[in-house]
Amino acid sequence: MNDFHNLLLQRRSIRKFTDQLLTPEQTQSILQAALLSPTSKNKHSWEFVVVEDKERLNALSKCKPSSAALIADAALAVVVLGNPLDSRVWIEDASIAAINMQLQAEDLGLGSCWVQVRDRYFSETCTSGEYLSVLLELPMPLEVLCIIAFGHKDKKRPHNDIEKLRWEKVHIEQYRLPEIE
Repeated sequence: MNDFHNLLLQRRSIRKFTDQLLTPEQTQSILQAALLSPTSKNKHSWEFVVVEDKERLNALSKCKPSSAALIADAALAVVVLGNPLDSRVWIEDASIAAINMQLQAEDLGLGSCWVQVRDRYFSETCTSGEYLSVLLELPMPLEVLCIIAFGHKDKKRPHNDIEKLRWEKVHIEQYRLPEIE
């Protein structure tokens, strides 16, 4: 259990990657973590598009103005999809799979960053999900939740500080309003 705790302390969003590619074993391990994730009623409402091609990574990076640019420099991106016809909780199922992949990447010493797509915009008239649906030729009714970018960390970030945990966000037995000073 101590190893998992340390993994949680170590995992940080990484937005800068080296040029080094992932090994096939690293990619397989990341994808296994997604496929091992639990789903509501065992529906497996998620699907994944794996992208390693540099031109396609660059195209993915344009799904949101500026905030998705980091994808262009990643070694791997996994587009996390869900099928709302398979499960009403596809967002939760896909989110669990996404974080499983991020934790697996950290365990392998790799960096990752979640790029939110659902409810984001490519332009004033086109959602990020619509842009990606055309780019990746996604069939209906699949919807894009996020893209997880992976790669070798350009530089290490300090671990999360356990002394800065927001314990005021934890309520025991019932919600308690903060005391006014």
